[in-house]
Amino acid sequence: MQKITTVMLLTAAFGLSAGNAAAVENDYKPYLGVNYAYDTVKADDYHSYHNSGSLTLGSVYNPYFGTELFYQYSDKHKFHTTDNLKDSAFQAYGLDMLAYLPLGCDGAFAPTATMGIGEYTFKYNYRFSRDRRDHGWGYRFGGGLTYNIDQNWSARLLARYIKTDRLDNLDHITEYSLGVRYTFR
Repeated sequence: MQKITTVMLLTAAFGLSAGNAAAVENDYKPYLGVNYAYDTVKADDYHSYHNSGSLTLGSVYNPYFGTELFYQYSDKHKFHTTDNLKDSAFQAYGLDMLAYLPLGCDGAFAPTATMGIGEYTFKYNYRFSRDRRDHGWGYRFGGGLTYNIDQNWSARLLARYIKTDRLDNLDHITEYSLGVRYTFR
């Protein structure tokens, strides 16, 4: 946990100190966003694939750094084997920190790095035994590209690796997401 905290603080420092410190203009801009994500869940004895949607409430503090809260809800992955497990689904919420590197004259394209933490709840439905829920943490690391369409609208493409902790038999989640943001100015 100490390593993850150190890496998160270093990412925040990178976002705040990117470019000339005197040239960074702090300008708080809140935004709302929606995302579609495709998730691959790797567990010890199965793999599942989920389509999910997420809502984000975030803010950009300057051209290089932002934070966002997220809530994510997935569909059910149905297992068509003779095993006891019938289907699984998950939901998550948490906080991400984002670092941007605006490119070009007007900064329309911005490579984006993200890291954060979320609480994940998996629901398992079984054919022959009682259904159960499993709660645990997910440490989220990712990167992608943000395209600022205009002053208010932007689109973002991200890939994330989510290392899970305290979730039985679950190793990690790989996530690919595409989303849009509306920034209030």
